Amino acid sequence: MKSVFKERVILHADINNCYASIECRMNPSLRGKAVAVAGSIEDRHGIILAKNEKAKAMGVKTGEAIWEARIKCPDLVLCKPHYDLYLKFSKAARKIYSDYTDRIEPFGLDEAWLDITGLFRNGSQANGEEIAQEIRSRVKKELGITVSVGVSFNKIFAKLGSDLKKPDAVTVISRENFREKIWGLNADELIYVGRHTRERLKNRGVITIGDLARADDRMLTCALGVNGIKLKRFAMGEDKSPVAFDGEKSEVKSVSNSTTSPRDLCNDADVKVVLYALAESVAMRLRDMKVKAQAITVSVRSKTLNTYSRQRHTHFPTNDAKDIAITAFELYKESFSKSGGQPIRSIGIHAGDLTGEDSCEQLTLFESIENSLKKKSLNTAVDALRKRYGYLCVTRGIILSDDDFRSFSTRIQNEVHPVGFMKSV
Repeated sequence: MKSVFKERVILHADINNCYASIECRMNPSLRGKAVAVAGSIEDRHGIILAKNEKAKAMGVKTGEAIWEARIKCPDLVLCKPHYDLYLKFSKAARKIYSDYTDRIEPFGLDEAWLDITGLFRNGSQANGEEIAQEIRSRVKKELGITVSVGVSFNKIFAKLGSDLKKPDAVTVISRENFREKIWGLNADELIYVGRHTRERLKNRGVITIGDLARADDRMLTCALGVNGIKLKRFAMGEDKSPVAFDGEKSEVKSVSNSTTSPRDLCNDADVKVVLYALAESVAMRLRDMKVKAQAITVSVRSKTLNTYSRQRHTHFPTNDAKDIAITAFELYKESFSKSGGQPIRSIGIHAGDLTGEDSCEQLTLFESIENSLKKKSLNTAVDALRKRYGYLCVTRGIILSDDDFRSFSTRIQNEVHPVGFMKSV
């Protein structure tokens, strides 16, 4: 049966400078000042997490060190993050969105797609721009913060629209104007075109979104694999991915945890302690989800902010912390030379290629059935203790061997909020 609608109407609402805006909303003394939300210097998370428009105008950037931001803006006011407060505002904004549609797909705390294709006003399909303006006005009036809203016929362009004009604005990217409006923009304005992808495209003469849309399929596949073709389709306006229903859970494709350690990691022993701590967190999340990982990735960031990562498939699916930690440490040892031997500031473990915990597995020479059952029984007991008495009630001996890490919990210190991911289209 064909849809009665000629064109989808998709909105993307983005709370402007979310964390910083909410801090200014709750503390009137901050208004008119350059404000940034930053991690704790004492805990070594001394980077800018968010900034308001005045700080942005002074050159302050998200992700840079606090000392760098202060050089640009000596009068910068720093606030500690209050995630419970941000989540409260996020839910309040989503409540406003729900007055227009039940198809609301969050993209982090501050962004969401809305599909209002089925919304009628006065007997006809509601005008997307008018609804976007109404939502923008309501958020400003009812919550005291602002949103930028993109309006388009697909999710990719709606997201791009909300990015084009900020703050407190509505931008329409239609089937009629998208070539004129966005094809001249740099390719990395498109969602999922990150720094590495941008450089790979640039090396092949693909600079703008229009270049990407016109690029040769074979060249893109050579440069980026299947994702190259997906990005070209996005640039051509051919994204057909649906907006999820409110509350609908997306399929989780990976579990990861990274951390800035309490001190620089200067030797293998230091790194092994943190990798075991991270592996414990990742493994418990995998078990909570009743899945196992078949691929492990380690990412390392040196004190000089150089970053590298390396991936390996495991011999068998696992959600055991020791298995994950051993694989991660082997990857680290193989790749450490890439960091130039510099002390390590932060490190992370990413578990991917997930499979069901109870799915059929091919027998392997690397592990006996008896050993597998023992590990499962031990992990079940540890999980039960942690859920009853707290995560730190059971800790590996290797972590207790270092005073700096005795109370160090990557699970407690790194709250992960859901974000969207590239879907097949």
